[in-house]
Amino acid sequence: MQTKSDAVISRVQRILGQVRRVVVGKDQTLLWVLAAILAKGHILLEDIPGVGKTTMALAFSKTLGLSYNRVQFTPDVLPSDITGYSVLNQTDGTMVYQPGAVLCNLFLADELNRATSRTQSALLEAMEEGQVTVDGKTYRLPDPFIVIATQNPTGAAGTQLLPDSQMDRFAIRLSLGYPSAKDEVAMVLGRQGRDPLTELMPLLTAGELSLIREEVAATYVAPEVVGYIVELITATRANAYILRGASPRATLSATAMAKAVARLRGRDYVVPEDVKEVFVHTIAHRLLLSAKAQGQGVDAQQVLREILSSVPVPKLK
Repeated sequence: MQTKSDAVISRVQRILGQVRRVVVGKDQTLLWVLAAILAKGHILLEDIPGVGKTTMALAFSKTLGLSYNRVQFTPDVLPSDITGYSVLNQTDGTMVYQPGAVLCNLFLADELNRATSRTQSALLEAMEEGQVTVDGKTYRLPDPFIVIATQNPTGAAGTQLLPDSQMDRFAIRLSLGYPSAKDEVAMVLGRQGRDPLTELMPLLTAGELSLIREEVAATYVAPEVVGYIVELITATRANAYILRGASPRATLSATAMAKAVARLRGRDYVVPEDVKEVFVHTIAHRLLLSAKAQGQGVDAQQVLREILSSVPVPKLK
């Protein structure tokens, strides 16, 4: 007899299978993206142009039955383009709200680090609070609401680093990278005379996704595993290579991501291996490295892997 948990796993595996038809050879990255979506988190993709970031976002929006908007961020994009604005109704003299691009289920913020600080801040409220404020009035965003943001690598023309406060709002930072030669051949052959995106069918509704996310949030985490997560996070705050460690928000995010991965692995409880799987990608972008790390060429992922190897893994009863 199929349990409720089995039904969740069956549906999310079908979702992954359909997206893989469009985004070829990036199975692990797709799993982490779906895990972040199930964990009620936002995703940051740091990559060069043309590797399939927009295609992936579209594939997830279609498969999950989500409304979708995309904004190509440039310095002339205004905060009102994101949040919306009020216009005068000539008939009765009232101000009428015109929704901005962020009023959707899945918002693709393309090349976010080309935008001005004011425009980035406008998106920040939406990501953190699930709402926007225009002319003193607050408007709730649809549920679910997910941001997939992309940024070019630091140093690319016209870019600036995202502020630390905004980086901390992303559940996970990933990179698609170049496909292998085999996968690139499969990608080209799969597009001859057809567009795989047009063949995708919704496997969920937005409401069903919200229910699944609540089911994932209810995944059991033993006190020993919570203690393990906190010990890992605490270790980032007392490391010579880290100037500023992970925040309590990072603790919550790592826990949520571990729950989602546990569900994707077919369990309704978290084990330490789930934490280890998500820890680096969930925490690395939140850290501020010390001058010592920069001088020795040590990056955040290296430091976190060292922490993982040094903190004892609890044994569950």
